[in-house]
Amino acid sequence: MLVITAAQRRALRARAHSLHPVVSIAQKGLTDAVAHEADAALKAHELIKVRVYNDDRDEREAFLAELCERLDAAPIQHIGKLLVLYRPAPEDETGGSSGAPARRNGRRQPRRTKRSFQGSSEKE
Repeated sequence: MLVITAAQRRALRARAHSLHPVVSIAQKGLTDAVAHEADAALKAHELIKVRVYNDDRDEREAFLAELCERLDAAPIQHIGKLLVLYRPAPEDETGGSSGAPARRNGRRQPRRTKRSFQGSSEKE
């Protein structure tokens, strides 16, 4: 299970405030399919909310602990029937984590106008 500081936890709780639950744990409990979906969501988003449709608080806490253990994630918050999990995205070997193509010199090229296509010769 991932361990984070209190300051990091506070910042992550603030980030999670506006999130909607992306994984649900229902009647059948914490199945392999639910764990797989939570893993995919953590890979995509790093920070996720999980809704638990269960009235037993101790069982919800057990779900949170088991999810964090299985997915190597950090428990951020358990409030009501919502659980918040965090797992940082793995760093790529190339150093860049975005899927966007890199620019050559880091700058945008100037926008070409109609005149630049027509040539720069002036008629007299």
